[in-house]
Amino acid sequence: MPHPAKTSIITNLNQKLNASPFLFITDYTGLKVGQFSELRNRLSGVGARCQVVKNTLLKLAAKEAGLPDLGELKGQTAIVTGDKDVAAAAKVLKTFAAEFKMPTVKTGVVDRLVVSKEEIATIADLPSRDVLLSQLLGVLQAPASKLVRLLNEPASQLARVLKAKAEQGGGAAASDAVASEPAATDAAA
Repeated sequence: MPHPAKTSIITNLNQKLNASPFLFITDYTGLKVGQFSELRNRLSGVGARCQVVKNTLLKLAAKEAGLPDLGELKGQTAIVTGDKDVAAAAKVLKTFAAEFKMPTVKTGVVDRLVVSKEEIATIADLPSRDVLLSQLLGVLQAPASKLVRLLNEPASQLARVLKAKAEQGGGAAASDAVASEPAATDAAA
């Protein structure tokens, strides 16, 4: 049985893991305090948090949270969790690592599935949640607008036919008047 202080830490970690739809595990070895603070600020801007954890306590908390086995964890570990946008958090990690050459992503869990560092890099290349939602909305609205156009088309066609008939009828009346004039002149002669 772990020490009561460790139990409290595990419980706290367990709550964070259960509340977050994703977990990224990084190795922050070599990251200076100022850089780590900058990483936290950037992650905070997208609704994510970064926390230093002991590997053994993370494994215990993940097991209690019902997450899949995280594999062997070594080195100095920090976890990234968040409220919603997994792509935004992954993008911050990717750009920060490209800028400072650290932290390195070890592995992650998204929707209770283990993802590799390569898959996390792929997630980082996805558009943000808001962009994806607007794209989805556009896709969903397209059939509705097509349906409205399709339902309005018979009425539009009818209106065009009536207009053409009216124009043809007006044109026919004018041509009838012109045609009757020469007939009247022939009769007078």
